[in-house]
Amino acid sequence: MSTEETAAANKTTPEDDGMTWWYRWLCKTAGVLGGVSCAISGVWNCVTVNPLNIAAGVWMVLNAFVLFLCEVPFCCQFIEFANAVAARADKLKPWQKAIFYCGMALFPIFLSFSFTTLFGNAIAFATGVLYGLASLGKKGDAVTYARLQHQKQGDEERMTGTANGAPE
Repeated sequence: MSTEETAAANKTTPEDDGMTWWYRWLCKTAGVLGGVSCAISGVWNCVTVNPLNIAAGVWMVLNAFVLFLCEVPFCCQFIEFANAVAARADKLKPWQKAIFYCGMALFPIFLSFSFTTLFGNAIAFATGVLYGLASLGKKGDAVTYARLQHQKQGDEERMTGTANGAPE
């Protein structure tokens, strides 16, 4: 193996964040659906006279644009900076994406609490929740958990001076 191949193998990629391929696609799909729901609800929310509803609707349309830009940049292929933004978004850790997406989804709800803003941002918020769950990592296996429980039980027996429930 040459030094270039070794360097390429050791280089960290966004694929090393502990997410499986199907979970990554689930998050991307939720992001796309969240963008669609934000866009439709945002446009619908702008059809009013209340300025806070209009502001929330505009924010929701911007949320949809950001979700599309970060999750599916090929939808924004005619925007020059789309690939740069998508590359930067792919470098973010899942917990950073979770905070970003959930914060973006909550802001219009605080501006104008209505069914349109609540349900329009629900899927975008769910995308943030999925990324937050991904940041927790994979579930441990049963063997390791049983070993830890057995070790914990042994430590408790040593501290209380009992073995198998009977005093020594």
